[in-house]
Amino acid sequence: MADENKKTAMSVFKNGLFTENPTFMQLLGMCPTLAVTTSLQNGLGMGLSATAVLICSNLLISLLRKIIPDKVRIAAYIVIIAAFVTVIDMSLQAFMPDLASSLGLFIPLIVVNCIILARAEAFASKNGPWHSAVDGLGMGLGFTGALCIISAIREILGAGTIWGITLYGTHVQPATIMIMAPGGFIVLGLLIGTINFIVKKTKKGADK
Repeated sequence: MADENKKTAMSVFKNGLFTENPTFMQLLGMCPTLAVTTSLQNGLGMGLSATAVLICSNLLISLLRKIIPDKVRIAAYIVIIAAFVTVIDMSLQAFMPDLASSLGLFIPLIVVNCIILARAEAFASKNGPWHSAVDGLGMGLGFTGALCIISAIREILGAGTIWGITLYGTHVQPATIMIMAPGGFIVLGLLIGTINFIVKKTKKGADK
């Protein structure tokens, strides 16, 4: 039984990380994905903040799922999520003010992030605390990984830096468009196209 639970938890974790990655597979949370991924620091900070909220909110919602009346469940979920977002927001302002300033309103807006609400409604409200926490971790790290990949590409191409470290000499001019809004759409579209191509090729190979 323990091995079965472990296997189930692992499949739940991999589901969020790869199979149903919220950014590349489900196209959820596009607003912060396009807005804050101008640098790797911003992408990592946003991703880890969302991950912390996902784990905590999933866990608490799962614990309270049999107590919360069905008619007010969405309102209850938002209150729970908002409480954790407030803690994260105040913590960032206290200990990482520069990051909090860079991310701006996108930290408070985690409250209405469709990834958080979707996992609360689709998973945490129907599953036990352990698997709900694992689901939050998998989805959160999947989201974080996607943000970091997009951020790294945009920062390297658009600013000529990575984590604030200059990569190019003065003779190379970065493509500034990559850290602007069009650059976000270009990078995201190319990554999604590449991943879909790989997935289709893998499925075809498995079917043969």
